[in-house]
Amino acid sequence: MKEQIEAVNRMQDYINDHYSEEISLADIARVSLFSPWYARRLFIEYTGITPADYIRKLRLTKSALRLRDENVKILDIALDLGFGSVDGYQRAFRREFGCNPKEYANNPIPLQLFTPYGVKFRYKERKEKTMGAKCVFMQVIDKPARKVIIKRGVNATEYWKYCEEVGCDVWGILTSMKSLSGEPVCLWLPKEYIKEGTSEYVQGVEVDLNYTGVIPDGFEVIELPAAKYLMFQGEPFAEEDYEQAISDIWEAEMKYDPSVIGYQWDNKNPRIQLEPIGKRGYIELLPIK
Repeated sequence: MKEQIEAVNRMQDYINDHYSEEISLADIARVSLFSPWYARRLFIEYTGITPADYIRKLRLTKSALRLRDENVKILDIALDLGFGSVDGYQRAFRREFGCNPKEYANNPIPLQLFTPYGVKFRYKERKEKTMGAKCVFMQVIDKPARKVIIKRGVNATEYWKYCEEVGCDVWGILTSMKSLSGEPVCLWLPKEYIKEGTSEYVQGVEVDLNYTGVIPDGFEVIELPAAKYLMFQGEPFAEEDYEQAISDIWEAEMKYDPSVIGYQWDNKNPRIQLEPIGKRGYIELLPIK
């Protein structure tokens, strides 16, 4: 199984690096080190979709983010992302998201974007790893008063349990929405913000207090006050070592006494987790006062 997972992961990496170019089955089969027929079969088995669908969904997601954030022509996006024609791109966009690109560019709404999770994380062997001493960067930052559009779970206290309860596709919707912090967040809510029968751990997107946009079905809005946070950021890590990177930060948090910089922990505001991204290091923000 390990050899197969590594082959699919190489195919995913190739697609993620070359999605704006023409990609053939022969191209991804070559990096998989298997025949085209067997490479396609493995890809479907481990990702649940064909390579062609994976490429299409990734391109459409990238195009949606550009339409949301850039003043760009539909023609340029269609050509930049490898669609054969503007008409073909517009039809594909409507089939995927239920609206045409021009409508979306004029009025961005939450969309179910594609999140290309690597199979190496889904099928990762759970084992203890020792990575040696690591540096942790810490910084006091200020968060403004804001709204957070959240999706609650049931009993979740961490990411994987949350995915089991609500599905991992929530992240795609959150990514489609512009955030004050530039990306979605995961929150461990204080008890005052937890509804009976719902989870401590939630995912959401921070927006301005004046936000009046669309709230996706099944989501709700909470308001958070201005607060100070102590940001913990670890060293860059290999993507497959994300669990150890998280553990290193949690250990640093448990050992740290904020009184040495004149603060104490604040249990009235949520603890915040950002997406583990290897090249920047794992990041958490703990509220202080």
